[in-house]
Amino acid sequence: MTMPQQLRYAAEHAKGFMPREEGLALYEAACTYGALGPICEIGTYCGKSAIYLGAAARRVGTVVVTVDHHRGSEEIQPGWAHHDPTLVDPRFGKMDSLPTFRATIAAAGLEEEVIAVVGRSDRVAALWNTPLSMLFIDGGHSEEPVTEDYEGWAPHIVVGGALVFHDVHPDPADGGQAPYRVYLRALESGDFGLVSVTGSLRVLERTRA
Repeated sequence: MTMPQQLRYAAEHAKGFMPREEGLALYEAACTYGALGPICEIGTYCGKSAIYLGAAARRVGTVVVTVDHHRGSEEIQPGWAHHDPTLVDPRFGKMDSLPTFRATIAAAGLEEEVIAVVGRSDRVAALWNTPLSMLFIDGGHSEEPVTEDYEGWAPHIVVGGALVFHDVHPDPADGGQAPYRVYLRALESGDFGLVSVTGSLRVLERTRA
């Protein structure tokens, strides 16, 4: 399915780390699975990937719930390569991507499709009980948060729904290994089968409860 040009432009020019080809693959996956129920994204940052998901949600008639505490994962804190000083709230000396996210989604016209939940993924997961058509894991990339995101949220994916990982790098020279290890764990569980690979994006489908 072709993504509307205006939304594609908005996604490509939003602040974030999602390459265009991977974003379009994410959009296609959300179009394919989204009719089964709501989509959940773990790791919102400034809303780049939420535009791809929101555009798909609009097409198939569902919503995206995107979960983030908006204080930044480890790799975007001061002193790290992906740190953006413009996102630091000087009042508290902490990262705060929420205002930029809200502006991004409003400018894209997707406020009806994209629902922001502000909080830690593990805390929200403990309260969650709605079946999901698709789960996109793209939060903190160290071992603990990726594992918590998988363990807390993957059980809510319906059979026939999708589990999508970002920043899966089999070669350590290309990036951190935690998403790759948890991705392998999902495959080895026997609950999910690999559907597609686009860059560092992996789309898996739940094959059994």
